[in-house]
Amino acid sequence: MTVLTMIIRCLLYLAVIGAAGFVVGRLMPKDKFKPDEFPFRTYKFERDGKIYERIYVKKWQNKIPDMSRILPFLMPKKAMSGDYASRLPVMIVETCVAEVTHMALAVLGFGCVFVWHGPGGIIASILYAIGNMPYIIVQRYNRPRFERLLKKSTYANREGARDAEISVQGSSSR
Repeated sequence: MTVLTMIIRCLLYLAVIGAAGFVVGRLMPKDKFKPDEFPFRTYKFERDGKIYERIYVKKWQNKIPDMSRILPFLMPKKAMSGDYASRLPVMIVETCVAEVTHMALAVLGFGCVFVWHGPGGIIASILYAIGNMPYIIVQRYNRPRFERLLKKSTYANREGARDAEISVQGSSSR
């Protein structure tokens, strides 16, 4: 077979696993994902996601292709405007789903070595795994940031409710 044929076969294989990964990611039961447990919890070396600032994630994360922009009707909106606090728990779980999906794609991409025997399949597999790494990094960077925002908003809501309760109690005694 020609090199072009092998490249096309690899690309088709990668497109199929990519599409399947997207569908499986959408169908996964979201309640099974625990952001504070292995493998999703933030590890000490990540310093609450700050380690990723060394590679300027904040600058490039919005430049990589994103399924929520490609298929907005199938993905939760990621914009942090309006009442974002109510969407944070869903967004945190979505970072777990995306991380698992891209890890699985990176591993399954090594199937190219069976589609294209020899160095070409190895190179395609490695490039595909490397191509999935930015997505995993973005999830590991954003999850602790979303968790901090959730804690802040929960704390603010609790404080606001407590202040409202004190206000109501104070006004009813008059």
